[in-house]
Amino acid sequence: MTRDRHTALDPRPSPDAGRPAGSGAPEVLPGAAVAASAAPTGRARPLARLRRHRRLLVPLAVAVLLLQMAVAMVTTAVEQTPTIDEPVYVGTAAVYLHEHSLRLNPEHPPLGKLLIAAGVAAADPHFDRGYAGDQSGVGRHLLYESGNDPWRLMLWARLPVIALTLLFGLVVFTFGRELAGAAGGLVALTLYTFSPDVVAHGSLATLDVPAAGFVLTSVWLLWRARRRPRLYLPLAGAALGAAVATKMNTLAAVPVLLLLAGLSVWRTRRAAVPRARLKLLARAGAGAAVTALVAVAVVWASYLAVDPLLHWAPVSGEVPAVPGLRGRLAGLLPFPEAYRDGLRMQFGLENARWEGFLFGRHYEGSLWYYLPAALLVKTPLGMLALWAAGTAAFLTVRQLRPVAPYLLLPTAVLLAAAMDGQRNFGVRYAIFVPMFGAVAAVGALALRRRWVPLAAAGLLAFVAVSSLRTFPFYLPYANEAFGGTAKTHEWLHDSNVDWGQDLGRLADRLRGRYAGQRVWLVYKGSGVPAFYGIHASDPRRQPERKVRGLLVVSDSSVAKARGPLARLIHSSHEVDEVGHSITIFHR
Repeated sequence: MTRDRHTALDPRPSPDAGRPAGSGAPEVLPGAAVAASAAPTGRARPLARLRRHRRLLVPLAVAVLLLQMAVAMVTTAVEQTPTIDEPVYVGTAAVYLHEHSLRLNPEHPPLGKLLIAAGVAAADPHFDRGYAGDQSGVGRHLLYESGNDPWRLMLWARLPVIALTLLFGLVVFTFGRELAGAAGGLVALTLYTFSPDVVAHGSLATLDVPAAGFVLTSVWLLWRARRRPRLYLPLAGAALGAAVATKMNTLAAVPVLLLLAGLSVWRTRRAAVPRARLKLLARAGAGAAVTALVAVAVVWASYLAVDPLLHWAPVSGEVPAVPGLRGRLAGLLPFPEAYRDGLRMQFGLENARWEGFLFGRHYEGSLWYYLPAALLVKTPLGMLALWAAGTAAFLTVRQLRPVAPYLLLPTAVLLAAAMDGQRNFGVRYAIFVPMFGAVAAVGALALRRRWVPLAAAGLLAFVAVSSLRTFPFYLPYANEAFGGTAKTHEWLHDSNVDWGQDLGRLADRLRGRYAGQRVWLVYKGSGVPAFYGIHASDPRRQPERKVRGLLVVSDSSVAKARGPLARLIHSSHEVDEVGHSITIFHR
């Protein structure tokens, strides 16, 4: 695992150059050259010892980077109360365990919730089989009304996602190392482990990071399939199936990854004579078909793991009619009916009218440039620079162009699909960008300039410092160009800033600084304020003249305030904030 190989960033020819790929020769890849094989003698002995020490330092550096990420995520998981989506997934996971039923949260496939269910099973909470509420009600009932400890239960539910996020870090490192040697692997892993968005959403019992990580894993395996397609194509299909069985927005990547599967097979015999091209094309198609069949099998297996009999009876009116091409495509998918109906629900959600907030503007509908703009705010500046340099290198450096379709094409297609969505709720819809971007950044190492290593090291340090400064408030992070984490609420809302995660911190603040004062609360989240000792009234249900004392408002509600709430905020003065996501006013 620690020995450097020829990498895609190395412009020097391989000793095996001229041998056809697939013949057992190692593939020519940039960055680090394999050391001379001659036995070390004389002055070469210290150099050999240095190389051995370097081989030990690389795994040590990997362990340190992953350890700091683990500490950041576990600390965040311990301190945050449930975000808006988490009770739904945790409640659904409990239903999977106790009822083996697909009745809750059908708009998302089950694999991610089965992962969360592993943590729920370890927590072993009391589950009320007689409760018949909807998916939000089931989660709230499980957390707050069944005698369970929500802090303990949420931590256990989050731990499997944290573990999977760390494993994806190993994928990022290995992919980067195969492209640019040990240095490339460490650059990629540093960007990944210090990404505030990956840390924030990798510490939650949600589906965004698992789905994106499975796509990245599939792409990495497809890259490896260029040398051993019979081994890696089925594995890539399993990873692709895991992504599709976790979140439906990954369907946009399926045609691209199947095309890459065929390309990988084609590349294994790229020296074929012209008359063998037709046979090679058939093999490429067969490789894509194998990948697709394994992916379909994984999706079916995830549903069968919940309910082997696949009982599915949607509530009347729950599944909308989807006319046109989208409806026909949903009906043609080779997946269980529950999956197809879930996709129709997603299309129905896209047809709804949502509200957004970007750069201080509150609007209805969606903006096509919302996600790129939000990523610009919420990505460390050094990371943006390395992404840009690496992407430019993959597009312009001849030796790197074979890698470009694998890294850049899936990212572009997924981002285009996400930008076309109607829900401008946060960069979590594009969480694959920092994950793929971490690997793409290693392309910068191919720029043969003396200042490149020093500049890259400086940018990496800048990223690390920026990320560490926001600890443990990763969810509302913004980079220094936009004023830092304390100013994010001025630019963005919802899961970019305020997803209900700071209810526990608010309770501590009210007890510590404002004991005995009257509290008026407008809270955006799934937590139950009274459970945490917050006894407050809704100021929107009272005449303005009666609202006196502390006015506590989630920043997303501040951003979209209209009517009475806007007047209350404008006639109050700000006295405090909690977690950079909740503002306390005094009246």
